[in-house]
Amino acid sequence: MVALDEQAIARELMSAYEAGQMVPQLPSSRPGFDLNSAYRVEAMLKSSRESAGHRAVGYKVGYGNKAMWRILKLETLVWAHLYEDTVHQARDRAARLSIAHLRSLKIEPEIVFGMKKAMPAPDIDAVTALEASEWLALGFEIIDCPFPGWQFQASDFVASFGLHAALVIGERVSLESHRIPQFAEELARFKVRVLKNSQFVEEGLGKNALRSPASCLAELGRATAKRFPDKVWTGREIVSTGTLTAGHLTQSGDRWSVEAEGLVVPPLSLELT
Repeated sequence: MVALDEQAIARELMSAYEAGQMVPQLPSSRPGFDLNSAYRVEAMLKSSRESAGHRAVGYKVGYGNKAMWRILKLETLVWAHLYEDTVHQARDRAARLSIAHLRSLKIEPEIVFGMKKAMPAPDIDAVTALEASEWLALGFEIIDCPFPGWQFQASDFVASFGLHAALVIGERVSLESHRIPQFAEELARFKVRVLKNSQFVEEGLGKNALRSPASCLAELGRATAKRFPDKVWTGREIVSTGTLTAGHLTQSGDRWSVEAEGLVVPPLSLELT
């Protein structure tokens, strides 16, 4: 049996990422490639990006849905890094975004958190995760799949930057300590309404992100601590906690907007150019 060459897989995925090319062979189709391999490849990609001057600034979550864990035989959610050149702050609750090397884009509405201190993993729940956060906001995660037909396994997701192309963050809402219990309740109950070119697309729920984006944030803290016990959060991470609706195909010229009901957070609009 030929030994698995994780460095070669990392080079292939990085080349495809930089050139906007498809990857015809799934990493998971190669004997021996599993989630452990995927996180090692993701670490190689992170090192390569940071060597090129693109600092990692946080995490994006994948599979924040326990039903998918059963289907894919996962023990927890998965994640990949966000980078300073792929994270964008909207102004006046609106943003315009140009993405190079388009392959196959989808857009997902998410709740984004900004940390102010390291989470006390593994002893963390939704409330303590919020207490470690400085702010939250609505966001749009743009994902770009390098695999034909959007067919891939969780290990492929991790190894290919978590499909991350860009994150647009809306107006930030400060998480004052006296409002933490209120936010914990609202995040489990709120709804979002998504429109494309002023036409209704879908309504989503906060509970779609592991019952609550705050619970999803806590699960990420526990999962990273379990997989990488020596890695300590800096307390400055940005975390996008998983989609609240289905991902929707998008392209240049589309205008998207999302607004929340039952959560005191400003709406966000985005135009892809």
